[in-house]
Amino acid sequence: MHILVSNDDGYSSTGLRAMVDVLANIADITVVVPESNCSGSSNSITLSRPLSVNFDSNNYMIVNGTPTDCVHLAMTGLLDSLPDLVISGINNGANLGSDVLYSGTVGAAREAYMFGIPSIAVSLVEKGWGNLEPATMILRNIVLNLIKNPFQESFLWNINIPNAGIDHINGIKATRIGRRYPSQLSTQHKTPRNEIVYWIGPVGEISDKSDGTDFNAISNNFVSITPLEIDLTIMSNLDKINKWVVDV
Repeated sequence: MHILVSNDDGYSSTGLRAMVDVLANIADITVVVPESNCSGSSNSITLSRPLSVNFDSNNYMIVNGTPTDCVHLAMTGLLDSLPDLVISGINNGANLGSDVLYSGTVGAAREAYMFGIPSIAVSLVEKGWGNLEPATMILRNIVLNLIKNPFQESFLWNINIPNAGIDHINGIKATRIGRRYPSQLSTQHKTPRNEIVYWIGPVGEISDKSDGTDFNAISNNFVSITPLEIDLTIMSNLDKINKWVVDV
């Protein structure tokens, strides 16, 4: 199996390197990653300037762009052939609920999925790498199971792994996306030059962590696997809009 690896934390990420070290024992790995942290970049793609690609001592391809740029370049020119699987991560912190709309980690996986490639975004819940080894082994087992029992269609999975020792993880659950309240207020600051600047505020508190959600699984120390789709259409609203809309 050939796996393309990317992330949104950049080429020096501890989670990236640990994941690559483990997966390299079971698959052929190609790494195409951004040169700097791109958290919150979603599916942003660079159109205003050309992109450069350099290699580090591990032969990682490093792009001066976004996670989506990395995967897009890999799919459209950097690779001799398309990979069998794309994995984005391991992210330093959770991507739960509406995080999937903002996350560069999920964005990279989503870009590959739009090319028809099975894709996984994987995140370690809570900041820090204290339980990185169990997370890499769980991911390894998931990939091994995909090799042994491949899905018959492409997929986009958002995986969150509890930041806990292996003995404290209760299993794996397929989940749906939970919900958050709106984001908290931005904060205003004055610079030494008397310029007003703003920092984006923290994410909103959880509003739905009912049974079956990713939030619920994580709160009970289960690995959460949420299957995602590109189509955001609310199908039940189509007829309502057609009846509501005025004649043009």
